[in-house]
Amino acid sequence: MIFPGFEQRRIAGEGAEINLVCGGKRDGRALLLLHGHPETHAIWNLMAPQLAEKYFVVAADLRGYGDSEKVKGLPDSSNYSKRTMALDQIKVMQALGHERFLVMGHDRGARVAHRLCLDHPQAVEKAVLLDICPTLAMYEQTTMEFARQYWHWFFLIQPHPFPETVLGADPEVFIRKHMSRGPKGAGLFNPEAFAEYIRCAKIPGTIHAFCSDYRAAAGIDLEHDRIDREAGNKVTVPLRVFWGRDGTIARCFDAMKIWGDYAKDFDGSAAPSGHYVPEEAPEWLLEQVQKFF
Repeated sequence: MIFPGFEQRRIAGEGAEINLVCGGKRDGRALLLLHGHPETHAIWNLMAPQLAEKYFVVAADLRGYGDSEKVKGLPDSSNYSKRTMALDQIKVMQALGHERFLVMGHDRGARVAHRLCLDHPQAVEKAVLLDICPTLAMYEQTTMEFARQYWHWFFLIQPHPFPETVLGADPEVFIRKHMSRGPKGAGLFNPEAFAEYIRCAKIPGTIHAFCSDYRAAAGIDLEHDRIDREAGNKVTVPLRVFWGRDGTIARCFDAMKIWGDYAKDFDGSAAPSGHYVPEEAPEWLLEQVQKFF
């Protein structure tokens, strides 16, 4: 079992049932872990047991991902907006008895965590965001190199059903191609976790959820972000941002400068990894997180 001693639960979110595993110190501070694309909560397999020694750990599948419910995307994809996905996690944590909690998110999960900090600062004690810059900044500062590396940002947002049809023909080919870009290829992942990513990608509705997530990011999420920017709203929650020194964020963006425009109380640094920080540099990340939290 990837998470020995953890309990699997399904909890109603904001119109979608959320799958999760939880375990650790019942009287400890609650720590919510949110994964990225195209993964599941299994990305935390190398960190969760150690974190559970000190915290009550909740590792959730985002709506549409893993074994969470795959609701059909609305025409404007608003039910896959980061605002709605953040509400899912608020309801999950409240159902587990936690009105206030720590959060760490990677990739798409970090974007949900970013929105959690903006919309629900009273609920988030501290936050760690892994290998992202804010969505609005990344789209506004898109370069040819970024577009080549993050091609899926522009493919998945194409109108239904084109990307669903193409990727749905063989989801495993997409997962293996997408997650094997580094020098170690798929070999950097725990085989059991990687098998979970493939299994879940094949569940009917998952590919549509992937697309809906990205369509929301290129549409309604940008609207929400622009409203916040125009109003001068920044993250006030204590924040740490870490990015892979060998990844696209490091090559294409000045993360510290950008986050300075979006957060008031933050710090960060490059991790000794590529994009998949929790799976490539778990010991380094554990040390950073334990210090910050």
